[in-house]
Amino acid sequence: MDNNITFKDIKKSNYSSIYHLIYQNERLSKQEIANQLHLSLPTVTQNLVRLEKKKLIEKSGQFESSVGRRAVAYAICPQARISIGVEILKKTVRILAIDLLGTTFKKTKLSIEYSNTDRYFKEVSDAVDDFISSLNVEKEQVLGIGFAVQALTSTDGKSITYGKILNCTGLDIQVFSQHLDYPCVFFHDAKCAATTELWIRNDIGDIIYLSIGTHLGGALIINNQIYMGREGHSGTVEHMTVDPHGDPCYCGKNGCMETFCSISALLEEDESLEFFFEELRSGKASYQERWNSFLDDLAFSINNINLVINREFILGGHISPYLKEKDIEFLHKKVYEKTAFPNNEPFIHISRSPKNGVPIGAAIPFVQSFLNTI
Repeated sequence: MDNNITFKDIKKSNYSSIYHLIYQNERLSKQEIANQLHLSLPTVTQNLVRLEKKKLIEKSGQFESSVGRRAVAYAICPQARISIGVEILKKTVRILAIDLLGTTFKKTKLSIEYSNTDRYFKEVSDAVDDFISSLNVEKEQVLGIGFAVQALTSTDGKSITYGKILNCTGLDIQVFSQHLDYPCVFFHDAKCAATTELWIRNDIGDIIYLSIGTHLGGALIINNQIYMGREGHSGTVEHMTVDPHGDPCYCGKNGCMETFCSISALLEEDESLEFFFEELRSGKASYQERWNSFLDDLAFSINNINLVINREFILGGHISPYLKEKDIEFLHKKVYEKTAFPNNEPFIHISRSPKNGVPIGAAIPFVQSFLNTI
């Protein structure tokens, strides 16, 4: 045993281990906790009392038993702490609340057009404040507010380092935090979507995540962590040049992957994603032609990325709920036609992330940080 480990350290470790074991299981009895952690019943009891007093866990019924007394079941209190995610888009703002399990329990969508004005920042902040008030929670329960933006952010999330879509480069988080009495942080929207994907599945390892929304975004995940790179723009494949003579991109260059593989590149003006896929799945030839062309461009880009970083891909973002396995089969076929190293092993997958993956991903880091403190 390490001589530097004190009795206080052991007590803290037991407290943490018991909470996290209950967290990872839906319900556990006192005896099951003692058995799994190899702790005495008095030690388990003492820590359960402490956790109950802090309202982190609660008694949750009893287990069935054919003999003797039925054991009390313990479960975490999911809303002991909550976190808020806000997705900032050009014409809309999505706000939601998640609990300690990452489950969304309330959400709203507002039509507020973005502008770099104090009036806009105050309006959004007030909307967030009103949303939190509607939750009927104590101030101490709110861990923080994550703002997902279509922009690259500083590593500490306090400022926007590259924000050409919203013309918000240099924006400081203080524009929101001065109106809100909670910790506030900026997050890149594509990284938020990837964060949600990491949260809901534990089998990712190393992967390229493509968030295909109105705009394209990417994230490079290594060892189940989002790799930001030296200047924070690793994974921004949206600005990889596909055709130097192609359409102009919002970044000022021409023919970026963004101009071929985003929803903006797929849809015509005033056409919705839902309408496009209704027409496509009904068998309309013109829509099938547009879709095949889009997937062909996506396959071209995926192949180029895969030649540099030979990893699996996850396709997420607003498009993912509409994707079907036949689309993925088509993509694989097109990639194998283009690559120098054809392989029949599937490596492109559809996201498992829920519909509001971006604002959820903006809220998750606060939950992760809190869980790490227990």
